[in-house]
Amino acid sequence: MNVTKLGAIDIGSNSVRCLISNVVHKDGYTYYRKVSMIRLPIRLGQEVFLNGAVSEETAALFTEGMQAYKHLLKVHGVQDFRAVATSAMREAANGAELVKKIRESTGIDIQIIDGAEEARLVFNSKLYDIIQAPQKYFIYIDVGGGSTELSILHNQVVISSESFKIGGVRIMNGLDTEEEWLRMKKWTIHHMRNFRNKAAIGAGGNINKLHKLSLYSLNKALGLSYIKDQYDMINALDVEERITQLGLNFDRADIIVHALPIYMKVMQWAGIGKVYVPKIGVSDGLIRDLYHKDYKDKVEGQQSSAI
Repeated sequence: MNVTKLGAIDIGSNSVRCLISNVVHKDGYTYYRKVSMIRLPIRLGQEVFLNGAVSEETAALFTEGMQAYKHLLKVHGVQDFRAVATSAMREAANGAELVKKIRESTGIDIQIIDGAEEARLVFNSKLYDIIQAPQKYFIYIDVGGGSTELSILHNQVVISSESFKIGGVRIMNGLDTEEEWLRMKKWTIHHMRNFRNKAAIGAGGNINKLHKLSLYSLNKALGLSYIKDQYDMINALDVEERITQLGLNFDRADIIVHALPIYMKVMQWAGIGKVYVPKIGVSDGLIRDLYHKDYKDKVEGQQSSAI
């Protein structure tokens, strides 16, 4: 048996996550076992979408968080890790400067990735094995704080992808536009109208939380009517009630009512009544990608020679 401990840092618009996993290779099989997942409520997107840049105060907080993650990775004995940033850092006027500052102060090299790379990383996570869905066609809906990534899949192959500047944080601050909503609607209808035997796959913290509240198994989809009912229930509560009654974190309690309608609208446009929620994301894909690129051949080669 060989165990490789790897880490992944996912710098989003609404939070910054650090995942640490053991990759276990035994008897010809590879298993991914989560050791730790930490989420810091650092909202880079709120300032970037409003003002075009990350403020000095938030940049300092972000640096503190990255230093904490550096120590966490060291204490856990992580052999290697990757750090990526998505829409907020892509749009920040001082994004490149902040990446340089983090590298100099912590040694962590952040890669700013586009929507296509986000999708590729998630699809590396064997989401089909998790949801065990019979449909042939899917629209993958990944709602973040600053953007929504849509991908069309047929027989487990991505045939089209697009990124839209519509996300929970952006909507909450009134920064979404009718033009972008219309563009997303037209794109969805155009790519999904001729398909039958189809479903949606949802990604993002808000749909993950809704699925967790449902107590459904990972391979049981949420119905569109269920999402609408839950949205109405959550929207009727104030932020404090969402925290005390539903157990939501503060930075989830305010944004969830802005994010859920994105899933509902895309599903309606696509003519889809159910969404699978595998609860995987960029950080899971980063771990798999890092292992396959830099460790898989070496680890499996060592085990083969030992037999």
